Amino acid sequence: MLIIIHSETNKSNIQQNLGRPEYSYYFVLKEFRPVLERIGQVLEVSHPDELVDRLYFDCLSRGEDCVFLSFSPPHRTPVHYACPTIPVFAWEFSTIPTESWQGEPRHDWRTVLQACGRAITHSTFTVNAVRDVMGPDYPICAIPAPVWDRFAARGASLAKRPVIDPVTLNLRGLLIDSRRTDLRPYGPPGLRDGSPLDLSAPAADCQLQLEGVVYTSVFNPYDGRKNWQDMISAFCTAFRDISDATLVLKLTHHDIADALTDMLHHLYKNQSYQCRIVLIHGYLADVDYEALVQATSYVVNSSYGEGQCLPLMEFMSCGKPAIAPLNTAMADYVSSDNAFIVDFTEELTAWPHDPRAAYRTLRYITDWDSLCLAYRTSYDVAKADEPRYAAMSAAAIGSLQRFCSQASTEQRLRAFFAQPLRTVGSLPAQVTLA
Repeated sequence: MLIIIHSETNKSNIQQNLGRPEYSYYFVLKEFRPVLERIGQVLEVSHPDELVDRLYFDCLSRGEDCVFLSFSPPHRTPVHYACPTIPVFAWEFSTIPTESWQGEPRHDWRTVLQACGRAITHSTFTVNAVRDVMGPDYPICAIPAPVWDRFAARGASLAKRPVIDPVTLNLRGLLIDSRRTDLRPYGPPGLRDGSPLDLSAPAADCQLQLEGVVYTSVFNPYDGRKNWQDMISAFCTAFRDISDATLVLKLTHHDIADALTDMLHHLYKNQSYQCRIVLIHGYLADVDYEALVQATSYVVNSSYGEGQCLPLMEFMSCGKPAIAPLNTAMADYVSSDNAFIVDFTEELTAWPHDPRAAYRTLRYITDWDSLCLAYRTSYDVAKADEPRYAAMSAAAIGSLQRFCSQASTEQRLRAFFAQPLRTVGSLPAQVTLA
């Protein structure tokens, strides 16, 4: 069996695409590839229009099976190939797009899902959202990116103590420490004083020492789902008088200056606080990323919803308990056994790629008071209840093994590929396209 794979972001353009829409699909493709290679011959293509059908017809001539996995949302998945095409996508809103705009029929995801006949996503939540529209028998499977093996192997050699002894991380990029940064230039207009940081300076080698109870989150600050504003303000409130609590924000984007200016303004307006906030922008080599994981007590997520959230999965696979809401994809692997649960409420919003910004779906708003309570409770556990921390750490490893190990991914993929490809005509009658 030949498995052709493609994402619009690839190793040749990942640096300039960091933080842009759909950039994370490349990382998902990379995680899937070694498992796919156990099932068939895998070929990654950069120009699918030139190669997919040529490869498909070549396989047909030899009597071999061939399938094209498009790691992309349905509205960016091609539907004109003769080769069987399967979109592999993430989604975190209560409904999938069922309308089109700008003359592109694929914006109505039903068009693509019907044409392809099946799909792969990463969570039970998304499977249910698709089947709400496509019918209860639509062949879609929840298969998350298989990150557990790689990160659990790293975590096996990491200390899992909740209070971090002093550790030094070597970084290359930009490091901003609330305890060493003059925040006056980031106050409100008319009250600013001093010189702002040169946020466009070339990347430099730097060191970061961490200790105490360390909370870490990894995200793209321009991603409107991530809700870093509440993450910061709740942290400053919960630990206003606590000096050994640190929040590390590892930021991912190719052009960070505007986001950092906004984040520094939030650090300014949440003053004064004894806790510490560290912003990191830059590349971390594997050994330094492992050092960041080791120097972390808890991984934090305060988002409005997740398609799967690779950083959260990675840290939890290493045995780091979480602070996170129990919704969207996170509901498949977050629980009260491995995380401090943050409450949420539903809110109307628009599909993120809809230029009309029409309210057609729901997102899930973090309860700020609940986030503050999760911070405080987790700190108390780290300082005074090491057995509970150890149990949560073990539960994180176990739940992520069940959710996203290579073995479970391979089993699900083999079962999915074994299903006969359904024809368009066999889909539910209630799927009517406008």
